[in-house]
Amino acid sequence: MTLAPVARRRHTTKAYDPTRTLPPAVLHDLLDVLHHAPSSVNAQPWHFLVAGSDEARARIARATQPNQPYNTAKITDASHVIVFATRTGIDDAYLARVIEQETADGRYPTPEAREGQRGALHHYVDLHRHTLGDVQHWMQKQTYLALGTLLLAAGVHGIDATPMEGFDAEVLDAELGLGERGLTSVVLVALGYGSEANFNAGLPKSRLPKDQVFTHL
Repeated sequence: MTLAPVARRRHTTKAYDPTRTLPPAVLHDLLDVLHHAPSSVNAQPWHFLVAGSDEARARIARATQPNQPYNTAKITDASHVIVFATRTGIDDAYLARVIEQETADGRYPTPEAREGQRGALHHYVDLHRHTLGDVQHWMQKQTYLALGTLLLAAGVHGIDATPMEGFDAEVLDAELGLGERGLTSVVLVALGYGSEANFNAGLPKSRLPKDQVFTHL
């Protein structure tokens, strides 16, 4: 199987069939793919909140009112909605947890290998924490790597998906208690099956010509 046909076929879904839900096995696979999404130095500065019930999706949809009502039905009618949240800080205690997990998972054949990775992890995180001062932006970029990973995986399964930034993060963070957990919401993804009102499914894909977006060196 090649991924190019999936990329050509997938699209941002504009309307969902509220009567259809994801098969549990498909949801499990999508979350497994999301769990294994890549991040710089394996920092994983994210948390994913999965809403599969009417009540949970309604809580998320509150963050679209009153300013982004065009996204409300995409959230309430989808099978599942995933909130992509980013850490609001990344301290040494968290970095130690990452190293401990990697050690438990057998990634280090020697103590020297573990300490080498610890040094690399701290080097790149400190670059953004202290030297560049853009650690929040850097962590959000890692979260968007996970977003792209999920969208492609959904396409492989033939599942419709909609990434959304059109919501009030302050409202959603308060609704879900994210601030107390050291998190903030950055993007949503609705998952499910498009309805007949999903006009985008019938439109041709449009991208700039390859000779304008690729330079072969």
